[in-house]
Amino acid sequence: MPIQYVSGERLEALQVELHDLKTVKRREVADRIEVAKALGDLSENAEYHEAKDAMIMLETRIFELDELLKNARVIDEGATSDGVVRVGSGVEVEVNGRQRTFQIVGSNEADPANGKISNESPIGSALIGARKGDKVSVSTPAGTTVHWIKAVT
Repeated sequence: MPIQYVSGERLEALQVELHDLKTVKRREVADRIEVAKALGDLSENAEYHEAKDAMIMLETRIFELDELLKNARVIDEGATSDGVVRVGSGVEVEVNGRQRTFQIVGSNEADPANGKISNESPIGSALIGARKGDKVSVSTPAGTTVHWIKAVT
């Protein structure tokens, strides 16, 4: 798994979620399985099969979080002072005469509707490494656009 960029806040939230899954949710699902086993015939026991499915989904999420946290790199939000766009930067651009503001974030925090774009997205990856005043061509499924960088924060 490649490096996963996360904010300090997101890292903490992921650690809390993982701890809760391992300590509370795992016990809850294990208890559900035990109760369902006590009901008898497992081949026709819907509660048992639902609890087993819940355990599989829980263990999958635990595995995903473990892997993400192993590869997590906290975004150094102070590293943007040199004016170069990198993960953690805020970027104000002009596109087709319209001003847009983005924050470059890791893929697991992307929220385009709120201006948070992934460093792996076409726009994010094109902006990485650019500076104020640069014009960057971005190829997307909708076509190629030119983004003029007005400010990097």
